[in-house]
Amino acid sequence: MAPRSPSTPGSSPLTRSLNAACNWLGLFPLSVLQLAMRFGVGVYWFKGALLRIQSPEFGLKLFQEEYGPKLPFLDPTLALHMANFNETACAILLFLGLFSRLATLPLLVQQLLIIQVFVYPQSYVDTLLQGSCLLFILTRGPGVISLDYLIGRFFLKRS
Repeated sequence: MAPRSPSTPGSSPLTRSLNAACNWLGLFPLSVLQLAMRFGVGVYWFKGALLRIQSPEFGLKLFQEEYGPKLPFLDPTLALHMANFNETACAILLFLGLFSRLATLPLLVQQLLIIQVFVYPQSYVDTLLQGSCLLFILTRGPGVISLDYLIGRFFLKRS
């Protein structure tokens, strides 16, 4: 969004103040927001996987009794291992900002297709929050506070 002129002729003091506030807020670094999104999404997924990894019996029971009936086409043991790998690996990649755009894809599939459609169709608020952050990272990248950015800069300098 283009900066607004705080002193547009004929504008009221309230309009000028609002425009000045919008301009000031627009100075907030996008890279900090991208970092916060990566960490927020990463922590969400990592904590879920960590709980199941720390208690394999709980994890298997969850996939057999809670998710299994809603996903009859997938073996619960296989689904548990796939979810744990997906959630830990992708979360770590998001924390590091490494292959960030690629790391969003499995999480988007898991959140939008599997969880939202088959398991918890009523959890649209979580899906909107998670999906929005993941789509932002996918489409805009991880930001300058990431290994992706550093690697990209390294290769740009070499070419």
